[in-house]
Amino acid sequence: MAKNKYLIPLAFIGSMFFTVGFAVGINGYFVPFLENNLSLTSAQSYLVIAATFLAFLIFSFPAAGIIAKVGYKRTMSLSFFLFAVAFALFIPAARLESFPLYLVACFLSGTANTILQAAINPYVTILGPIDSAARRISIMGICNSCALALPSVFIAAVTRKPIEAVGLTDLDLPLYIIIGVVTLLGVITFFAPLEEIKAEGEENEEDCPYAADKKSIWQFPHLVLGALALFVYVGVENLALLTVLDYAQDLGLPNPEKYTVWPGIGMAVGYIIGIICIPRIISQVKALRICTWVAVVDSLLIVLTPPAVSVWCVALLSLACSLMYPAIWPLAITELGKFTKKGSSLLVASIGGGALIPLLFGAIKDWLGSQNAYWICLPFYLLIMFYAYYGYKIRK
Repeated sequence: MAKNKYLIPLAFIGSMFFTVGFAVGINGYFVPFLENNLSLTSAQSYLVIAATFLAFLIFSFPAAGIIAKVGYKRTMSLSFFLFAVAFALFIPAARLESFPLYLVACFLSGTANTILQAAINPYVTILGPIDSAARRISIMGICNSCALALPSVFIAAVTRKPIEAVGLTDLDLPLYIIIGVVTLLGVITFFAPLEEIKAEGEENEEDCPYAADKKSIWQFPHLVLGALALFVYVGVENLALLTVLDYAQDLGLPNPEKYTVWPGIGMAVGYIIGIICIPRIISQVKALRICTWVAVVDSLLIVLTPPAVSVWCVALLSLACSLMYPAIWPLAITELGKFTKKGSSLLVASIGGGALIPLLFGAIKDWLGSQNAYWICLPFYLLIMFYAYYGYKIRK
């Protein structure tokens, strides 16, 4: 695809990454919201995030089958209609004051998210040269991060209430608006000018000799280790992006919702650096290594500095996270050839790390307190550092 043909597809894919960010941001909003309204423990409230990301473990490989049957574009369109059904389910959950029904709605939202990400991540990766994939994903990341803080701001504007004053049924109007928007996006996507594209070696094995004699995705060590790195990354990224509101409330800081903007800003700044620097100034690998060092140091600052400083370190953690996903994905998907779609599904399944790690975080928070719970980040960032230096190079 010629370079001048990238802009229109990237614009459509950007709107989809925005939707992904908005859906994740809704999860972050529901954690303290349901904790306040349903008298939940921290561990119980973080089940909202766990239910959403559990869908990635279950539906990532079926999503690859959907893409193979109907193509990327129709799969993307389908996901928006699933989002509409999921958001609609939140309304009766509020009427019945049913936490299990909230979890079902979150799981369905996660299913829609899984199907959408199974399509848009490989699509934007193979849309152009692989060595500049992190740059394109960074552009998409800006769309994603801009949407993360939007649910809190949007709901506050529509309900005209701070989060601690919002009741279960106050969300009806915001949800009706969201349902209308995602339904419209589903229709637009169905008719969007998005070509069906294939990765190098998907059609002609001679274009990718490394993958030609392989029988399974498990024969690609750099892919498997990349999936493990993504698994832990998504979990700690969710902590960086979605826990700051809850953390600020625990610290008793005034207007805690104002802190939700900063993680998104941190991600956006990192993405802008990636867009400017990759691959002209630094490679994807070097960007990943720098980010892991920043993340390790900042993880220590979160747990060792005074709480009033620590909350800002959580926001800085998002800056460290910003280029990890854009760099890990193309490194892991390189030289997969005919296994590109299945390999992408494995990477999408890794997003299920967003289910387990926040749940562990919530349990540790109940046990050791909010600040000490962030110790969970350190070993996971060290694992990502291993992949940045050694894991991506391992070939069989």
